[in-house]
Amino acid sequence: MEKSKFIIIPVCLLIFFSSCSRGTQEKQPAVAPSKKVVEEKKQVEPEKAVQVEKKEYAYVPEGKRDPFKPFISQQPAAKARELPLTPLQRYDISQLKVVGIMWGEKGRYALIEDAEGKGYVVYPGTLVGKNGGKVVKILQDEVIIEERYTDVFGETKTHYISIGLPKEEGGIK
Repeated sequence: MEKSKFIIIPVCLLIFFSSCSRGTQEKQPAVAPSKKVVEEKKQVEPEKAVQVEKKEYAYVPEGKRDPFKPFISQQPAAKARELPLTPLQRYDISQLKVVGIMWGEKGRYALIEDAEGKGYVVYPGTLVGKNGGKVVKILQDEVIIEERYTDVFGETKTHYISIGLPKEEGGIK
């Protein structure tokens, strides 16, 4: 049985190599198609071809939202006039504090202090804060500031901020 293995393996290799060498030696000559076959193909192709019309796409931005514009507007709705900013408009409202409220013949007015400790007198209508805020009312113990902004849907909203006098600890002086 072992002798048959030694005979079968070389025979298989011989057959394999002989079949490989035949494939490389036997090359078939290229045959040019006859005129009749070419003419038949020309006649069949126009029937099979389906004409597809190409339409050019043109983007029209009218009535569409700008994809690069942020959803939330960072600018206040009612921009102040293009005048230089007052010192109170350079600070955020959270950085301001009411030091005192006074009243006289012209009505009420308040003393507001900024983050650096500088004081400013404000009346109703004074522009305050980075977001275009305006003093609306001065009450006995607080100043009310109005800010307008545009929300995500494009509607103008009004936000009221109240800055009160600091409460004295231990009673009234």
